[in-house]
Amino acid sequence: MTVGVRRALFVSFALTLVGSAGACSDAAPLPASRPLELDADRELSAGEGTIFDTTRNAFAYPLRNLSGPHRDTFALGDHFFNRSWVPAGMPSTSDNVGLGPTFVATSCSACHFKDGRGAPPEGNEAFVSLLVRLSIPGEDAHGGPADEPSYGGQLNPSGVPGVPGEGTPRVAYVDEPGTYGDGTSYVLRRPVYTFEGLAFGPLAANALYSPRVAPGTYGLGLLEAVDESTIVALADPDDKDGDGISGRPNYVWDARKNAKGLGRFGWKANKATIEQQTAGAFLGDIGATSSLNPREDCPLVQAQCRAAKTGRDGAPDLGDKTLDAVTVYGLTIAVPARRDVADPTVERGERLFFSSGCANCHSPKMVTGDYPGYPEMSRQTIRPFSDMLLHDMGLGLADGRPDYLATGSEWRTPPLWGIGLVKTVNRHERFLHDGRARGFDEAILWHDGEAKPSREAFRTMPATDRGALVRFLGSL
Repeated sequence: MTVGVRRALFVSFALTLVGSAGACSDAAPLPASRPLELDADRELSAGEGTIFDTTRNAFAYPLRNLSGPHRDTFALGDHFFNRSWVPAGMPSTSDNVGLGPTFVATSCSACHFKDGRGAPPEGNEAFVSLLVRLSIPGEDAHGGPADEPSYGGQLNPSGVPGVPGEGTPRVAYVDEPGTYGDGTSYVLRRPVYTFEGLAFGPLAANALYSPRVAPGTYGLGLLEAVDESTIVALADPDDKDGDGISGRPNYVWDARKNAKGLGRFGWKANKATIEQQTAGAFLGDIGATSSLNPREDCPLVQAQCRAAKTGRDGAPDLGDKTLDAVTVYGLTIAVPARRDVADPTVERGERLFFSSGCANCHSPKMVTGDYPGYPEMSRQTIRPFSDMLLHDMGLGLADGRPDYLATGSEWRTPPLWGIGLVKTVNRHERFLHDGRARGFDEAILWHDGEAKPSREAFRTMPATDRGALVRFLGSL
């Protein structure tokens, strides 16, 4: 597919960008455009696997079309995802030993509560579902970020008995006021991070850090099932079509293939597969080693960490059966259906989403390829509202920390499916990579770089149109 075809992808599944919106009679008319048809089945976010639930469990179901054997493995993976891990030497069964020596949380669900989205702490609460990546300038042996010498690739606030936690991160906020085009004022909050009680001295003078909130875990398998060619076809790294959008793929180390592969997961698309995302989270967040990550993350200066007893008599803490089960669980969590798709205000908001250029990065629809062993995920029409590419979001959101090919101001377009149920499931509306935004409005207003024209389109809209666009996002 050529670059010129990229925007034409929307023709087959976008919506009519003409006319008024009924319930928004005082809103400005949308720009005229070629009539486009609404998909009759656009509420089916995950194709045949879409589930219909609007409760606090909306993100916790297997794909609706998942087969019986896969459902059994899903249930086993769900068990391990929610189970608390314990340090070596403590009374337990053999399948949940391996916590630490340093860690962020004792279970996967502590960060991804009900498979949903984490939030930054309030006041002096501990960082749990917001973690801090660390590195120094340069690359590791595989082209990824180089570890900070004293603290490794991530700051872990806690340690098992006899092992000190690495330090305590804190966040405070500085108000940044702004004004909508109609004169209405708003206030954004810029996070400021500090580190207390660093156990092994200050961070390196050239240390880079990146706070990242835990994203939702639903729908990931369907994203893995999209053919690489489909994602790469959406890229336009040199902006040859002149629309100001320069999405590009990240290529990262695939430990299973022992080669570089397309990055799909993580805030900077720094993991190639769900298996590697899962194993990486077990090591980084819980401290559990696996066949993919067999060595504890204990920098040379951390003597107690290096001397600590580990889990299973020299074998990785996480057995392959457990890793496989949690991977299958992550592959097969369903996405809830959209709601209120025929509501006039929601429809107008969707039109505005397209006419403002938001869909240029948040690609609304893809078709999965043939995914081996999972006919349920193959050839499915899905609506993730993401191109899975890296985009420059400007200095306001930059962390200054490269990650493989991602620069310090680039982020993967996060999928928007299910985002309207975060408030129900997780009891908050904290968005963006570090949770700084307190709702959809603020998340949009933080957009810059390639997304600046879309932000300005939203900022200068009449209030009724802004409300309609937010209402549309709430329907996803």
